[in-house]
Amino acid sequence: MTLAAENLSVAGRLNGVSLTLRPGELTAILGPNGAGKSTLLAALAGLEPGPVSLDGTPLAELPARQRAQAIGYLPQTGEVAWNLSVETLASLGRLPWNAGADADAAAVDQALSALGLEPLRHRPLAQLSGGERARALLARVLAGDPRWVLADEPLASLDLAHQQAMLRHFVTLAQAGKGVALVLHDLAQAMNHADRVIVLRHGAVIADGPPDEALAPGLIEQVWGLSAKWLGEPGARALTY
Repeated sequence: MTLAAENLSVAGRLNGVSLTLRPGELTAILGPNGAGKSTLLAALAGLEPGPVSLDGTPLAELPARQRAQAIGYLPQTGEVAWNLSVETLASLGRLPWNAGADADAAAVDQALSALGLEPLRHRPLAQLSGGERARALLARVLAGDPRWVLADEPLASLDLAHQQAMLRHFVTLAQAGKGVALVLHDLAQAMNHADRVIVLRHGAVIADGPPDEALAPGLIEQVWGLSAKWLGEPGARALTY
């Protein structure tokens, strides 16, 4: 099931973006501040108007429930109006489904376990750290068992250990056949973990391909204005500049 945009433009933010994301891949979306990364991800989730399709069907034509079952979206800043427990927040991810209490509970348990949140399941959100809250918000997405996981800077509030654990979990989701697209700022994380890298600049796609091609030193200098080089072996590379 592909997720595709065809000549997608959003005034002042995206300019003629065309791409097709494939299940079974982890795609990293990179670019300088203001490049259009968050707008692109929101459009792929159906939250911005535009020509985006799921397996050939325009998102605008899909019933809201069907779209919510297929696409899980984690925004950059997750606002929660009520001081829910971690477990209750995660259970909101089951709203698009009508699978029964047992299936819903099993899905929530699996999401909490995957993100190491079992000890915090009954803790109110107001008592969580920023990183714990970020993981709880992702648990809501994962509990919905979507075929596509779209996450905007999901690592921003996490310490190094939890960043690596989260990245490994996203890789595992892709290896299990889900489509995963992440907005990232850390080029090394994209180089070491992504199957595909899309680089945006001024709302347009500048590069799209395997990490070692899309993040070649010349491209980094062109987009970010840094003279940089990669050190280390594949899968454990570091960027110096």
